[in-house]
Amino acid sequence: MRNYSGRSFNKERGQISQNEPKPLPLGEKCNYLCPYFRCNKRALMIQTKYVKGSPYKVGFCRWVGDTCIAGECQYAYCEKRALLPGNRCAFAVNKRTDGDDMEKELKESDEYEDKVKDIISKKLGKKDLDLI
Repeated sequence: MRNYSGRSFNKERGQISQNEPKPLPLGEKCNYLCPYFRCNKRALMIQTKYVKGSPYKVGFCRWVGDTCIAGECQYAYCEKRALLPGNRCAFAVNKRTDGDDMEKELKESDEYEDKVKDIISKKLGKKDLDLI
C-alpha cells in the first residue's frame, strides 16, 4: 500500500519493512543518528569531528547552538512514532510477556498477605494468630 508521498508502509504501526533502514538506538535511548529521528525546528545538523585523526559524527542543534540532546528535547520526534517518554526508543525496549507479569503479581500478593498477617498478629497478640 502506498501513501501520498510514494513511500510504502505497513498497516501495523511501528513495523519496518525489509527495504527500509533499521533504527539505531543507543541501548534503550533514542539516537540523533537514527534515520527516523527528526527535529521539528529543522535545527539538527550532523557534523563530523576528528579526535586524534579518527572521525566521529556529532549532532549539533542550530536552534540552541550546542550539541543535540536527542529525545529529551521538546522538538524531537520519531518518524515511526517510536520515541517514548524518558528518551527511550520503542524498538529497543523489550516487550514483556503476559506470563511473566502474572508470576510477579502472584509473588507480590503472597508477600503482601504475609506482611498483613504479621501486622495484624502484632496488634491482636500471638494468641489470636489462628483466627487469621
